[in-house]
Amino acid sequence: MRKSISRRTALNTGAAAIGASFIGGRASAAEFSMKYGNDLPATHPINTRAQEAAAAIKAQTNGRLEIDVFPNSQLGSSTDMFSQVRSGAIDIFTIGSPIVNAVPVAAISSMAFAFPTFDQVWAAVDGDLGGHVRKAIAGTINLIAFEKMWDNGYRQITTSSRPITGPNDLKGMKLRVPVSPLFTSMFKALGASPTAINFVEVYSALQTRLVDGQENPLALIETAKFYEVQKYCSLTSHMWEGFWMVANRRAFENLPDDLRATAQRLLNEGAVKQRADMVKLNAGLESELKTKGLSFNNVDKKPFQEALRTAGFYAEWKQKFGAEAWAILEKYAGGLA
Repeated sequence: MRKSISRRTALNTGAAAIGASFIGGRASAAEFSMKYGNDLPATHPINTRAQEAAAAIKAQTNGRLEIDVFPNSQLGSSTDMFSQVRSGAIDIFTIGSPIVNAVPVAAISSMAFAFPTFDQVWAAVDGDLGGHVRKAIAGTINLIAFEKMWDNGYRQITTSSRPITGPNDLKGMKLRVPVSPLFTSMFKALGASPTAINFVEVYSALQTRLVDGQENPLALIETAKFYEVQKYCSLTSHMWEGFWMVANRRAFENLPDDLRATAQRLLNEGAVKQRADMVKLNAGLESELKTKGLSFNNVDKKPFQEALRTAGFYAEWKQKFGAEAWAILEKYAGGLA
């Protein structure tokens, strides 16, 4: 966070305008200025709602607090920005799976096949499971996690060679996964050959056939245009993933109490609105992506879950997360191990 004069981003409202963001040279009149970065496309609902929240924060603080939004890896890869927000080079960051490399228990909300419905997801992450993770984030790294998670959605598998109809179809497949031990562990347990690659590099990895496929929610498959370099989309819904919006502790606690409270409230409200956006977006995405060349197939999830149980995947992660965290998970997800 910088006080008084700062370099800022020239942003107009609307998703298209967000994509034109750049670090400009115009002096800011804001008393406090913060930089928020993420690695998602400018048109993703997280960025449209974050921009909306930033505008509301500026208005409701009478211009005292300004948050500049930098989408689409403008400030670096997810790994780079995670380091930057921890050091204070940027102030706010929306992070998904890579947070687990510093806070392993943060992966628990993405446990494979744990939450069949969004009702279960939100009960868990807005309840005791989310509270457990936020406490771990605060106690492990120099960050504050906001109360409401943002939705990335259920993850589906796309491939260039063949559809995935059961666990055996994954055997030997080179599949891009996020930089996260849980994802790598799950796909290894299913016989695949997972490769951890930062999101900004995924399109080129698919285009050059460095990997055969990848897995992401439909919204990211569409906004990142993976349909241009993939042929099949198998609706596995193997994991739900959300994003924690985190702030550098020193920068955020240096804000006056009223500004901090306003920022927290409006960013949390933005997260809830973004969840609803994702429901609406996903409702039409399958048909839209079909018109762009993707072939879809539904998947029976029980054989995948059973394969993971047989491989010892759940037992392994129960031990890694610990009995307390696992008990909280199963409070919402039911028995897994």
